Amino acid sequence: MSEAPLIVERDAYGLPGVLCITLNRPGAFNALSEALLDALQRALDEASESDARVVVIAGSGRAFCAGHDLKEMRAEPSLDYYRALFARCSQMMLTIQRMPQPVIARVHGIATAAGCQLVAMCDLAVAASDARFAASGVNYGLFCATPSVPLSRNVSRKAAFEMLVTGDFIDANTALERGLVNRVAEPDRLDDATRALAASICEKPRAAIAAGKGLFYRQLEAGIESAYQLAGETMACNMMDDAALEGTQAFIDKRTPNWRKP
Repeated sequence: MSEAPLIVERDAYGLPGVLCITLNRPGAFNALSEALLDALQRALDEASESDARVVVIAGSGRAFCAGHDLKEMRAEPSLDYYRALFARCSQMMLTIQRMPQPVIARVHGIATAAGCQLVAMCDLAVAASDARFAASGVNYGLFCATPSVPLSRNVSRKAAFEMLVTGDFIDANTALERGLVNRVAEPDRLDDATRALAASICEKPRAAIAAGKGLFYRQLEAGIESAYQLAGETMACNMMDDAALEGTQAFIDKRTPNWRKP
């Protein structure tokens, strides 16, 4: 019997409300097979509707994710098949952005091609100091077109384009400098660093985080006037939330908001 393509852990890192989804194809460096893509889509859909506060995406074995399963892709070389496959993958990536919970990529080993895309698509990323990243498809004659979408929205245009046309690896510290990841930790402290970031988010009001995440991506794709309009409306609605009313009153009273107390 084959192993499940995903491992889903609730209250991960000992934190209530943190859901960890682990890609579980270690022998294939967690390459995104059709079965894994479908399982990840289902897990993200379920997480989106759950009471989870933060979602972590991790990888089992020696790598985070080596991108699409090229053996599987090569077995059915038809235009309709490839169109359907990349549409499914794009839908999964968009689900990460559309769900209300912040999603953290916990990266070790390599994150290449669609694996690098997955890191870029997550809201946040914590990487081991020995992790490496590449948009490597061009090395095999396949320009990483879909990975270019989130990559170019995370790092500068020239840095993104260099990765896409060379396929060269960058290390974790370079990824940090370029904005692809948020934090870098020694491999034996990667879980601690991921836990610390998740814990900081879990301390904040759920409604404010969900509203803020939705607004963040909408305003990025809008012109500046529309962005301010969207932001103002979001902030006004957020201000009417009980947590915001309590938080602002606590600031005035010079005390801790009641939702931050143990």
